[in-house]
Amino acid sequence: MTAEKVPVRAAGGVLADLSPKRDGHDLGWLAEARLNALEWVGKNGFPSRKDEDWKYTALDEILAVPFVAAGAGPGRRATLDLINKAAIDLGGPRLVFVNGHFSPEFSRLTGLPSGAVVTTLAAVLATSPDRLKPFLGHTPGEHHAFAAFNDVFAEDGAFIHLTNDTIVDDPIQLVFFSETEGVPLMTSPRSVIIADSGSRATIVETYAGFPGDVYCTNVVTEVVLAENARIEHYKVQNEPTTAFHLALLEVRQARNSQFASRSVMLGSSVARHEIRVLLGGVEAEVSLDGIYLPQGEQVHDNTIFVDHVAANCTSHQLYKGVLDDHGHGVFNGHIMVRHGADGTDANQKNKNLLLSDRAQVDTRPRLEIYTDDVKCTHGAAVGQMDDEALLYLRTRGLPLESARGLLVYAFVQEMVDRIELEPLRASLEALVSTRFGTAAHRAQQ
Repeated sequence: MTAEKVPVRAAGGVLADLSPKRDGHDLGWLAEARLNALEWVGKNGFPSRKDEDWKYTALDEILAVPFVAAGAGPGRRATLDLINKAAIDLGGPRLVFVNGHFSPEFSRLTGLPSGAVVTTLAAVLATSPDRLKPFLGHTPGEHHAFAAFNDVFAEDGAFIHLTNDTIVDDPIQLVFFSETEGVPLMTSPRSVIIADSGSRATIVETYAGFPGDVYCTNVVTEVVLAENARIEHYKVQNEPTTAFHLALLEVRQARNSQFASRSVMLGSSVARHEIRVLLGGVEAEVSLDGIYLPQGEQVHDNTIFVDHVAANCTSHQLYKGVLDDHGHGVFNGHIMVRHGADGTDANQKNKNLLLSDRAQVDTRPRLEIYTDDVKCTHGAAVGQMDDEALLYLRTRGLPLESARGLLVYAFVQEMVDRIELEPLRASLEALVSTRFGTAAHRAQQ
């Protein structure tokens, strides 16, 4: 794909606004990095099924849309009531972004301890841009073209910095809401989370938008954990089935740090949630859990890479999928254990329940080990509804719809129970129950 065929054009002067200086700060490094990233995309093109990490997910539907980069300013239809319906208010600090740009009228930054900086990427770019140089000034194309595209167009997102030993008790909520007014938009939120030594916080990301709107969320979230830091991260993707969602969560961990990620994938026509974790300090721990529930023609892609570099680190993965109609699920998990990473404890599991003979799942858990003295396991399972269990419930007086819904819910209950935030867990239980009830009704027809 040539540079002329890059299928997104800038609206609002995204590239033209990259003058060498802004508010007295030299941004020449940022302008150069963005132009280099755009050139990289033009030269290398977008991923295809020939690429190992994209072989199960076709991107033709996304690349066919002439997206426009979202301009600044809040949407005209968004209201506080709509935001609250899209993302349950957890009561703590909350940053809301509409079309990738901060909306202060919907946000709340109260109750934070003195050691917690919670602001926006745009604010940091305006006041102290050099703090973002390690995140925005890197070599383009380190992962793929969509990450490079985020380098080009990202103007806003969350910036969270927890100084040494800072503990934030209330969850920090990041809400990304999209609306198009009839124009197919590409939004490019970029969030940076830095947890210094001994700090601790819970981050909740929610993605939603207006039903029927055509847009693409192309998001990158970077998390850096210093020694003994702990971050618990939740992500709820419930965008309309006319939208597309491409996400990269990149995590770097130092000694004795702990990171936990729990994702719920409900929406979008094509959704990809990619996680890359670097365990660079001894005795670091990471736990990755996920639920994906594609229906209709939805595609839900979970691609995970955990890189064990240091010794005595632990990684655990458990992903479950429930697939109905022509839904297509992907679990592409890769654990790398490098030379010197002795004492590694790593396991990954993927379990899938097919509710339709037209549903499809591609599951590929794999290990790549280059050292001894490790404990590593991986496995995958794909199955259908247990007819004997269904018959048992029917003989106890349950209608077919209720019996099927109960069995499906039991399959994912383990994942829902891992959500420690009670309001969030209750909200997701309602969403998941509704989804299962719909699936059970269709299976009965």
